[in-house]
Amino acid sequence: MWMNIWNFGINITNNTMSTNQETPARSNLIGNGTTIKGEINATGDIRIDGTIIGTIKSSGKIVIGQQGIVEGDIVCNSTDISGRVKGTARIEELTSLKSTSRIEGELYTKQLFIEVGAIFTGKCDMTQKTPETPKK
Repeated sequence: MWMNIWNFGINITNNTMSTNQETPARSNLIGNGTTIKGEINATGDIRIDGTIIGTIKSSGKIVIGQQGIVEGDIVCNSTDISGRVKGTARIEELTSLKSTSRIEGELYTKQLFIEVGAIFTGKCDMTQKTPETPKK
């Protein structure tokens, strides 16, 4: 049986994924056909080819593939987006919007690279500081 979630150093509990603090940072894959609702916290990189509805936080890089969909908040060091994002993204360093990307919402980033064909609708703030995620 093929698994759509490759789990390298992350725990999934109560609709929440989070990394084990004793595990070194590794890559995590959320495969096409997989939908996760809730919050994902990771110290390593994350590749999303499925659907995330909620919040994704990583101290590494988040890659959203062409089939990837994120509806919610993204907080990470850097990101490459080829899929669809609807929400708020707070990126510490570089945001790359590939030609197939479709972004709707707010983007806070230090550096922005947009390929021809990418669609970005919303607000972009490239000041040095990224605002904190609002507390619920």
